[in-house]
Amino acid sequence: MSRNLAKLLILLTIVPVSLSAQSKDQPDQGFGPIDTSAPSMQPDEIVKKFAAKESEFRHALDNYTYQRDVRIQTVNDDGKVDGEYRQVVQITFDSNGRKSEHVTFAPQNTLERITMSPADVSDIEQRLPFVLTTEDVGQYNLTYVGRQKVDEVDCYVFDVAPKVMEKGKRYLKGRIWVDQKDLQIVITSAKNVPDDMRKGHEDLSPPFTTYREQVDGKYWFPVYTKADAELHFAGGSGYMSQDVHIRQIVRYTDYKQFRSTVKLIFEGQDVTNNTQQPQPNGTPANGQQQAPPAAPQH
Repeated sequence: MSRNLAKLLILLTIVPVSLSAQSKDQPDQGFGPIDTSAPSMQPDEIVKKFAAKESEFRHALDNYTYQRDVRIQTVNDDGKVDGEYRQVVQITFDSNGRKSEHVTFAPQNTLERITMSPADVSDIEQRLPFVLTTEDVGQYNLTYVGRQKVDEVDCYVFDVAPKVMEKGKRYLKGRIWVDQKDLQIVITSAKNVPDDMRKGHEDLSPPFTTYREQVDGKYWFPVYTKADAELHFAGGSGYMSQDVHIRQIVRYTDYKQFRSTVKLIFEGQDVTNNTQQPQPNGTPANGQQQAPPAAPQH
């Protein structure tokens, strides 16, 4: 989040303060004690296996439609909401099978003390529903913390931090909980890094927690993200220091697997459901010519 220039270009005298986000929302309800004893499987092997499962999940997620409902609020010292950003987006596929996003609800943005930056939008779309694939896991140091039961789910717990932060790229730093049975991330409690700490250009992100749910019997999908934190803006170049209390909630609903509607037409007839198996020369056992088999549905 960045501050609204019109509202905060106030003072020439700056009092610098610490640039950190203090979270008011910690994922502790329903969490049992952490067992720090060595697991039966080596931590490196756990990481390798769950990263492979996350890669599989990422591919599956790319074949689902769903709805993303984003609500971001600023809260004043009396605990009352004094500004809100809301956007509901439907993620669908067009007639050619290309993924697309359609805004279905977007009331007037009333945020005044902060503004939505491109980094905020990118975080919402890509990093709040954090997926740690085989392709990406090499960018992070993963430290095994222990085993912990969350409600009825037995989890491995890892701390995650980027090895190196390249300029212009965003990363995640925090903690993940991995289901011991399915070897997929079920909870992420973290912060997107780095913040832009340049005076007068500060762009800060709050710590957040994302929960997943098994919605199709196989994969754990993001269903809910919450952040409740104080963002500490240090000020600079005509800006005064300021703390802004924000709340952010993102809901992911209505997951549905995309199905192709392609039809196979042969000599003017729909042969999509023709299940006869062709012989090696392309002719079925009954001697009649057959159209090529339908491609697998996605």
